[in-house]
Order: sequence, then C-alpha cells, then structure tokens
Amino acid sequence: MTILVTNDDGIYASGLWTLVRELAAIARVIVVAPEKQRSGVGTAITLHDPITAKAVTPLVPGVETYAVEGTPSDCAIIALGKLVKSRIDLVISGINHGANLGNDVLVSGTVGAAVQAYLSGVTAFAISVDSADSVYLDGAARLAALLARKLASGSLPSKVFLNINLPDLPLTQVQGVRITRLARQSHSDTVVEEHDGRQAYYKLVRLSINPSKDDRTDVWAIRHGNISITPLHINLINQRSPRLPGELCSDLLQELSGLKAGQQEMPPSSPARLTTPV
Repeated sequence: MTILVTNDDGIYASGLWTLVRELAAIARVIVVAPEKQRSGVGTAITLHDPITAKAVTPLVPGVETYAVEGTPSDCAIIALGKLVKSRIDLVISGINHGANLGNDVLVSGTVGAAVQAYLSGVTAFAISVDSADSVYLDGAARLAALLARKLASGSLPSKVFLNINLPDLPLTQVQGVRITRLARQSHSDTVVEEHDGRQAYYKLVRLSINPSKDDRTDVWAIRHGNISITPLHINLINQRSPRLPGELCSDLLQELSGLKAGQQEMPPSSPARLTTPV
C-alpha cells in the first residue's frame, strides 16, 4: 500500500510528521506538502505562475519527501499527476492543527487537498485535531493508520472521502467515535477595521458560536468529546459516498483504546523540534 501525505500547515509541521511516523510502519509513505503555512486557502490552485517542487530531507528517515511552492491542492495535483510514478492507494491530508468542522470545510486547505485526491479517483482522508497547540497528535495518527489498514483489508469501502476530527484529549478520555454530518456553522466571521498611522486596513476575525444542538453533527460530536468521522462527496453527478459499516465506530474505539491488541496508550507527544530544510 502506498499512501500520499500532505497538509496545509507546511512541510515541517509536527502534525504531518507524527502522522508519517505512524503510517510508515504499515505502508510506503510519500510526502508532498507546501513549503510554508497555507491554511485557509480552501481548494485554491495556482494557474498563472510556475510551481516548483524540491526534494527535502525528511524528518522520518527513508520517506520520499517534496516541498512544493504552492497550495495544498497544488501538492495533491502535482503529486498524483507527475511526482509520484507509482499507484497511490490513499491520500491523507493532515494532521491539521485545529478542527475543520461544518462550513470550515469550504475554506480548509487540509480538506482542499483531499478534495483534489477524491476528484482524481483516490480514497482521501482529511484529519484534524481540535487545538492549534495540541500535544495529543498520536491518537489522530493511530486512527489514520487503523483506517488505512481497514481500507487495505477491504473492511472500509474504497473511494470514500472522509473528514475526520478528534477532540483535544488523550484517547483514554475520548467518549466515542461517531459517524456525523457537517453542521451548518462552526464559526462566525466578522471584520475589524484598524489603522497603522498611514492607512486603514481590515482584519478578519473568527468567533466561536453556540455549539450545535443536533447530535448528528460534527460540531456536536467534538464539543462532547467524541471523534467525528464525516463522509463527504462532491455532488457533481448526484452520487453519494458509500455507506460506512455500522460497526466501524465501536471497532475503532476498541482498537484505539488498545482493548483488542492489549496495547497501552502512548503518552502525549511533545512538540517536535523542527529543523530547517537541507
């Protein structure tokens, strides 16, 4: 199995390398990610300028790694269309530092990269943790690896597009795993006008809103300590995503808790010490 990993937080984000480290134990992993932070660019692609991609030294030895001077969507398109010569079985975008819930999926670069993979006919996951400063990244990485194994074994339908969010909690405190739908809203956007002494300028400010009261939504699930798995689809041909197995949530929760394998939960990750590209 070959897994392409990308993100929108940049090539040296700790979430990306926590994910790669876990996946490299079960599959061949290739990293193609933006050379710098590109959050909030949605599905933007670069049409009028050249895009460069360069091989860089990976933070996990032996992983083929490229930094792209472009958006997350550019990374997915270039990787699938040119950089990676072999078949890609799965694209995972993340682990994002901060949740992507409700209508955030329309502006998320993390989800945007997964969209491009899905449009290319490749199974895609976008995975995020509900904190910009989370140290609980290992649980998200372990969940991604479990889902990749299920995809390889055929117990998870192929050609799915999943938006996955985890609460910022150790696995022992996670309440459950829920299949959800997108909430209508997760934030309220407002504009603030300021002045630097020379000219006026504007700042976009995101404010949290009251949590959704609908227990079927991703926002409700996260606010109540659950892992949210939301199947998405691009409704261009009126075709829904395959239905996920009913037992998936209970299986994942048991496996994440180590109940089946008798494993102990890994301690929270310390923030990675990142190095500059070589």
